[in-house]
Amino acid sequence: MKGFGFLTFGHWRAVEGSRVRTAADALRQTVELAVAAEEIGASGAFVRVHHFARQLASPFPLLAAMAMRTSRIEIGTGVIDMRYENPLYMAEEAAATDLLSDGRLQLGVSRGSPELVINGYEAFGYVPGPGRTAAEEARAKTAQFLRAVEGAGIAPGDPRKGPAGLVPIQPQSPGLRQRIWWGSGTRDTARWAAEQGLNLMSSTLLSEDTGVPFHELQAEQIRVFRAAWAQAGWSWTPRVSVSRSVVPITTDEDRAYFGDGRDESQDTVGLLEGAVARFGRSYIGEPDVVAEELARDEAVRLADTLLITVPNMLGVEYNARLLESFAKYVAPALSHDDG
Repeated sequence: MKGFGFLTFGHWRAVEGSRVRTAADALRQTVELAVAAEEIGASGAFVRVHHFARQLASPFPLLAAMAMRTSRIEIGTGVIDMRYENPLYMAEEAAATDLLSDGRLQLGVSRGSPELVINGYEAFGYVPGPGRTAAEEARAKTAQFLRAVEGAGIAPGDPRKGPAGLVPIQPQSPGLRQRIWWGSGTRDTARWAAEQGLNLMSSTLLSEDTGVPFHELQAEQIRVFRAAWAQAGWSWTPRVSVSRSVVPITTDEDRAYFGDGRDESQDTVGLLEGAVARFGRSYIGEPDVVAEELARDEAVRLADTLLITVPNMLGVEYNARLLESFAKYVAPALSHDDG
């Protein structure tokens, strides 16, 4: 592990115990947590994107605000559901946000995850083409987005007003293309990501199951990705991130919220959209125990970036202390390179 950051879903609820009661609370506190994380020494501040839910949904204004309040920490998404996006407008927004951040944007995109509504992207005006699945539509949009980010000509120019030929979108942000990630839930999609020249983002869920522990299956996914990357012949080194729920128990408040973590110490297997999926365990306990267990996590050892999914509804102060505890007690045991 070369760096760690946080991943927030940005939940808000006006319920007992919640310190994030409104959408405004969720947005402002995400910015404040990014500032705190940078001061602690974390390397990344990432947001999850969900539509039709009381969670973060429009990432670019939020990322821009985070960029203007920080100077070093990477800012990013994990992930944007491409089924909902206009890829050309998104390319403009991404480039503008990247320029504001001085090249710190790490943009995770994917097909998206199960949601509260049926085909919500169609309500946004995006209906997959004839014979094309939603996943295929997301990949097609991603390809168009990548072309736009690369500076390819998109629309024919009017020779009466400027140069003829195809005109690219503006602005362009040099280097952004190499900082696009694909959120992958299987070994096949990890291979596809490598073939497209996308970094790999893998979470606490894999939408396949082979009967082996989650971290071993995810490690296999990472190896498949890196082998496919080498075969594709890309000229730069890709990055790999994995997400984990990690809570080092250091205070009575931690124990009151999370206990000793025994109930969360095993993977779970279930059905996700009709297919068998494996959900990764949580790492909750005394800091030395958490450090030892994470050090044995094969996928964590192979990844260069670990994203900690924070319980954002407990507020900025609590989550900043959680990240500080991780940085102080756990991260040193993970800062090595297994290739």
